Amino acid sequence: MDTTDFIESGILESYLLGLSNEEEREYVKQRILTDQEVSDYLVDLETDIKGYFDQHSFPPPPEVREIIALRTSKGDIQKKKHVFNKNSAQENTRKKDEYLEIEVNDTYIKVHKYWRPAFIAVFILSKIFLIAGLYYYFKTASLEQELVKLKTEVQQLK
Repeated sequence: MDTTDFIESGILESYLLGLSNEEEREYVKQRILTDQEVSDYLVDLETDIKGYFDQHSFPPPPEVREIIALRTSKGDIQKKKHVFNKNSAQENTRKKDEYLEIEVNDTYIKVHKYWRPAFIAVFILSKIFLIAGLYYYFKTASLEQELVKLKTEVQQLK
């Protein structure tokens, strides 16, 4: 394979992103050692990809940072291959060792616990004010009608 064809094939990109299989990785490593142009292109490509990722990255949420901090403080926990054993007690202790205990301070439920009575109170108060407003509206309307009747009676008596 020609050097330009090798560069344009996309194998180097998949190698840098970790998407290549073992055979392709070995082939790329061999080409890097033998061909200076491929090696230079790989360095340039790596800086370009790193710059792109740095430019378009955004910070993770604080919860993720806490989880990562807990993982690093607990030590390196590596997943073990599952082995079928007759002794289930050993298996249960291994499973417990594989999991990380994470304490999450979740305020989502607390917010809803406090807001629910507030919404109920606002709803009840709005109904009370609605009833009071309708009562006073109809009361003033009836009083205005009585006032009009009384004015007409007074005018008729004069």
